[in-house]
Amino acid sequence: MNWDDLRIIAAVRDEGTYAGASARLRIDETTVGRRLARIERALGLRLFEAADGVRKPTRQCDVVLAHIQAMAAHAEEIGRIGESLPGPVGRLRIASTNAIAEEVLAPRTGELLRAHPGLTLQFLTSSENVKFSRWEADLAIRLRKPDKGDFAISKLAEVRLYFFEQAATTAGEAVTCAYPDELGGIPEMQFLRARRLRARCVTDNVRIIHKLVQSHQAVGVLPEHSCVDLLTDRRLRATLLPKRRDVWLLVQSHLKRDAATRVTIDWLRACFQDVARS
Repeated sequence: MNWDDLRIIAAVRDEGTYAGASARLRIDETTVGRRLARIERALGLRLFEAADGVRKPTRQCDVVLAHIQAMAAHAEEIGRIGESLPGPVGRLRIASTNAIAEEVLAPRTGELLRAHPGLTLQFLTSSENVKFSRWEADLAIRLRKPDKGDFAISKLAEVRLYFFEQAATTAGEAVTCAYPDELGGIPEMQFLRARRLRARCVTDNVRIIHKLVQSHQAVGVLPEHSCVDLLTDRRLRATLLPKRRDVWLLVQSHLKRDAATRVTIDWLRACFQDVARS
């Protein structure tokens, strides 16, 4: 059953003719007749009888109309949900890396959602970018600026980076953790190349690098939100890189002025500012 088709039954009952229902719903009169015939075939019932030029509902149609009226009431209630909730209402899909979602956003999500009962967030986490042009996400956090696209792009934050190595000389060469070749232009890789360090472990997962550095058997570069605990480890020496990592925010163009989206964007910026302060 298609709700648009079911509305036609109510319109024919109220107007008494296909022409009247057509004018009310702003669809072609032949479309009204065709859709009614389709419903009658599906139900195996006759819905209207013609009498004195007026379409009158059959007894079976009266039963159907009772359900349609209930559905219309529910549809109206759904439309008023936003009026009963304080603040903006909406469901937004945010795409990001696992590390950003877990370390930057998740600890601060509860406060946002409690403050805005009408807001729902869905996190899409992956090391690979979602197809933003195919509407797979409403907002996306990227660590590289896209060349182009039919969406709004703005800088979300500049993240500090730290190079970690053992504070004291140890026997054997420490394992150097690096990112894949396709990320060769990022500040982390530029720093490692300048140090002439040979990559022994290659990954785009910062948590793997974190675990290796934490084992005191590897060196690597980590963003500030992934290394708070390592900065207090006296067995490690942390060097702040001269360059920071740009973080970019992508927003679907039609959502730029949406109230729920604006609240979420402000919250995303505050999340990264909170990390920088801490």
